[in-house]
Amino acid sequence: MRDQPSFPPPPEDVLEIGAPEQFAALAHPLRQRLLFALGQRPATISRLAAQLDAKKGNVAHHLKVLREAGLVHIAETRQVRGGTEQYYQRTARHMVVAEPQAAGTAAMLAAFAQELDRSPAETLTMRHLRLSPAQARELGETLTNLVDEAEEDTEDQPVHGVLVALYQQAPPTGTTGSA
Repeated sequence: MRDQPSFPPPPEDVLEIGAPEQFAALAHPLRQRLLFALGQRPATISRLAAQLDAKKGNVAHHLKVLREAGLVHIAETRQVRGGTEQYYQRTARHMVVAEPQAAGTAAMLAAFAQELDRSPAETLTMRHLRLSPAQARELGETLTNLVDEAEEDTEDQPVHGVLVALYQQAPPTGTTGSA
């Protein structure tokens, strides 16, 4: 029995998240972490549980939710000691949330915070910039291209997480024009 099976690339390069069940699936930090973990290669429930320091029953439950939402699928099954071992894989290499919802965003940021907490090194920067719509669009495209071009397939290097968010700051509420 091979230690690491080979898999074809996911069927889609980009999946746009938009269905209510997808947002519901993204609304839990462990499901976010499972998607992070499946970003590099398919894995079994046991391997994911060990990697994420979680109980196998919890991992199985959350994988079922992700699978029902169309975010992961079973890439391969193998017979092992009288049982069936299933390898889960993301349905797309990149998942884009075109219109973020509060619950999914909160879960994504919570999962990101957990990853940062477990990381030996981190860089975290937050800035607010005054940009025209064209400048904001150009910056967003540049950041996306930079991250996409930085991807490597070498398995002997550590995995680094990248969170890219470009948003227009909401105007203050409750302000009055009178002085």
